[in-house]
Amino acid sequence: MVHQQSSRPRLSPSGDTEDIVALLAPRLAHFAGVARTEHVTRAAQEMNVPQSTLSRALVRLEQDLGVDLFVRRGRTLALTVAGRTFLGSVERALAEVERAADEVRADADPATGKVAFGFLHTMGAETVPGLLHAFRADHPRVRFSLVQNYGEAMLERLRAGELDLCLTSPVPDAPDLVARRLDEQKLRLVVPADHALAGRRRIRLAEAADENFVTLEPGYGLRRITDALCKEAGFRPRVAFEGEEAETLRGLVAAGLGVALLPPPAVPRPGVVELTVTAPRAAREIGVAWLAGRTDTPPVAAFKRFLLSRRGGLLPS
Repeated sequence: MVHQQSSRPRLSPSGDTEDIVALLAPRLAHFAGVARTEHVTRAAQEMNVPQSTLSRALVRLEQDLGVDLFVRRGRTLALTVAGRTFLGSVERALAEVERAADEVRADADPATGKVAFGFLHTMGAETVPGLLHAFRADHPRVRFSLVQNYGEAMLERLRAGELDLCLTSPVPDAPDLVARRLDEQKLRLVVPADHALAGRRRIRLAEAADENFVTLEPGYGLRRITDALCKEAGFRPRVAFEGEEAETLRGLVAAGLGVALLPPPAVPRPGVVELTVTAPRAAREIGVAWLAGRTDTPPVAAFKRFLLSRRGGLLPS
């Protein structure tokens, strides 16, 4: 038996895939329902659609494909070879759509939904675990997809729809984003324990003008803040090493390879001394950002309200 070719007008084989999908997609469920029952009337009753609508959908589907999918036998229908081939792929496609619909509905469920949440590396050891613990006291089954990255990378993922919310610094100012300042974190000058400045408790940043600095790489928010503070103090930092993670920089300082401007550690690091910077004022703002105009699912809205309620108390004391 060979596939029966229809002489009716059909889509060009070289037609745009998106055009083909747009034409075929609404008719696939109708096709599958009729193929399952082999009877238009019964399929129409099961699917709760008018029989005339179903009949027209099948005719148009065959016209779009340029292939006969059914053989008519009185009031019943039987699949052609082409119809059986098409049905296998249609059933897999419909099952995948159903699975995807179930997944997104589950993610939006107020009690058990999911929040895609991004945050800075420096907030991963203590701040974010504490926030999640407190939030889940009232929302114990909400799930989280967590992403640690530097600020600009997180904002890119926010714009791409991969994140719902992110904690970042500096607080972004962009027309396509909404951002709210939540807290401020003081920065300290970290020096090796055997450094000449290690006996001090406070320091003006200008006093470190001749030191080698270890910093985060360009593009990181903390690097921009470091450069700006040094400029305000009247010098350009002599950068000896660049890294991607604050605790790695502390290790480099402990090894005597330079000094660094860093937020406080979650756990004190041996081999370094952390000095309060008295001038210029050394601090970074921490804020939460989200995409402007995006409708929040209930779990995202709940977590956003929770974060905004922590203004001034976001960071561990």
